Amino acid sequence: MAAPVIRILIVDDHSVVRDGLAVLLDRDDAGMKIVGSVGTGEEAILAAHRLKPDVIIMDLVLPVLSGIDATRTIVSELPRTLIIALSACHTPEHAYRALRAGARGYVLKTAVRSELLSAIEAVTAGEQFVSPAITALFVGGVLDTSIPESPFDSLSPRERDVLRHIIAGETSSDIAHHLSLSRKTVDTYRGRMMVKLGVANRSELIRFAMEYELPVA
Repeated sequence: MAAPVIRILIVDDHSVVRDGLAVLLDRDDAGMKIVGSVGTGEEAILAAHRLKPDVIIMDLVLPVLSGIDATRTIVSELPRTLIIALSACHTPEHAYRALRAGARGYVLKTAVRSELLSAIEAVTAGEQFVSPAITALFVGGVLDTSIPESPFDSLSPRERDVLRHIIAGETSSDIAHHLSLSRKTVDTYRGRMMVKLGVANRSELIRFAMEYELPVA
């Protein structure tokens, strides 16, 4: 009996990347089928519920809702869905953040097709996969689970929403309008973020966001 076809959803905010991944993966000889492709974290959550893919290839830097937050939501609501993070970040810390959010794999965007296929094969077999270029940086080739959470992970989803709008150059009034909040509430969120992140002003908030590749709203 032939193995069941692995149904895949692609999430990336660049259409050329989505098209390229579809060409690489949607082949009969690989036993895979692309069932959809979307460009935002919100669309990823909706598509995951609608299409029920076996595997989601998830870009981490997405507009508005990050791939990390979308991963957390999908894994929480659809625990049988397997997510492979696709990232340009070559650090163990970034890989750990993705895996801690619930991703089963972490593949670099510079990886060759065979590596992505290996990741899909591994996660569907119940294993974890991290690009060899990243695992080479782990002590003994093993992910160090003692790595502490980054300051970014201490922010609530709403605080991240506010931060994204700050990065976009919006005033407190603009942010309040876009998020249906009062200006006082926006200022409160900004103050909490500064305390959590140990920064003193707007420019330091923006530098922090750039360090962790938080996408602009």
